[in-house]
Amino acid sequence: MNRVKKLIHTDYAYKSGLSGRKTVVAVMDTGIVAHPDFEDRIVAFQDFCNGRRGLYDDNGHGTHVSGIIAGNGGQSRDRRGICVYSGIAPRAEIILLKVLDERGNGSTAKVLEGIDWLLRNHRKYHIRLLNISVGMLPDAGKKEQQELLAAVDEVWDHGILVVAAAGNNGPKENTVTIPGISRKILTVGSSDDESAEGGRLGRGYSGKGPTECCIIKPEILAPGTGIVSCSGTGRGYQVKSGTSMAAPVVTGALALAFERYPHLEPAEMKLRLYERAYPRGEQLGKKAWGMIHADNLVRGF
Repeated sequence: MNRVKKLIHTDYAYKSGLSGRKTVVAVMDTGIVAHPDFEDRIVAFQDFCNGRRGLYDDNGHGTHVSGIIAGNGGQSRDRRGICVYSGIAPRAEIILLKVLDERGNGSTAKVLEGIDWLLRNHRKYHIRLLNISVGMLPDAGKKEQQELLAAVDEVWDHGILVVAAAGNNGPKENTVTIPGISRKILTVGSSDDESAEGGRLGRGYSGKGPTECCIIKPEILAPGTGIVSCSGTGRGYQVKSGTSMAAPVVTGALALAFERYPHLEPAEMKLRLYERAYPRGEQLGKKAWGMIHADNLVRGF
C-alpha cells in the first residue's frame, strides 16, 4: 500500500492531518471480518445473503476491499513504526452490506435490497460514500440493468458519492460492467492493468468504454494490480488484483477529501476529480480523465 500511496500522491494530505476521520463509507461486497486493522470502526453490518448478524466474510473479497479503504495497517508495523499496509483513509468508518455469497456471486435483488437499506439509513449513519466493487455484464437482462442503474443514481441523488469498479473484462471497448456505465456515478479503472502481476486477469484487463451512449468510462484510474490488504482470515494480509482493488483506492482518497470538504455534494466532488486528475488520460495513453491525485484533490487552490 505504500507503493500505491506514492503513485496517487498522498504526502500533503497526510501531513495536513487527514485520515478520513468521521467519514463513513458503505461497502457492498462479500462481508467483513473483525480484522485488528479495523479497530472499532466497523459501525454497521447487514447480511442480505444469509441474514446473519455477526461479522463474517466467507470469501475474503470484502475484507480486502475494506482494508484498502480504511485498514490502519497495525499488524504490518515495521521496526521504524511504519504501518506498511495501511489503507488510504485509515481512520474512516465502514458499513458493510453483504450482497455477494462465498463465491463472490450475487443477484440484482440482493443489491437492490442493500441499496434500499442504504437509502433508509444514510442520514442515521451520515454516509458519504458507497464503494461497489460488484458488476454485471451488459448482456444481463434489460430490466435488471435498468433497475440497478436507477438505484445507484438514486443513491447519488441522496448525496452519496457512488464509486464503482469498471470490471475486469478489458481490453476491448464497451466492456465496463454495470452499474459502472451510469452517467452519474464515478467509475474507476486500473492504471496498471498491463502489468504481468495481474495474473489470471491477463494484460489489459481493466474494463474500457465508451458506453453505448458514448460516455467516457472509466473516468478515473488508480493502481489495482498486486494490492496487499487485510486478509479475510482475520489476521495478516493477502494480495489481490483487479478494478475491485482500484475502486477502493479512489474511495479512500475521496474519504480524505470529504474530511477536508464535508460540504461538497457528489457532483461537486466529481468535478473536482476531473479538474485535478494527474497525469491526464492522454499522457497515460488511456481514455479516461487520468490518475487520481490525492494531494491535488485536498489542496485549496
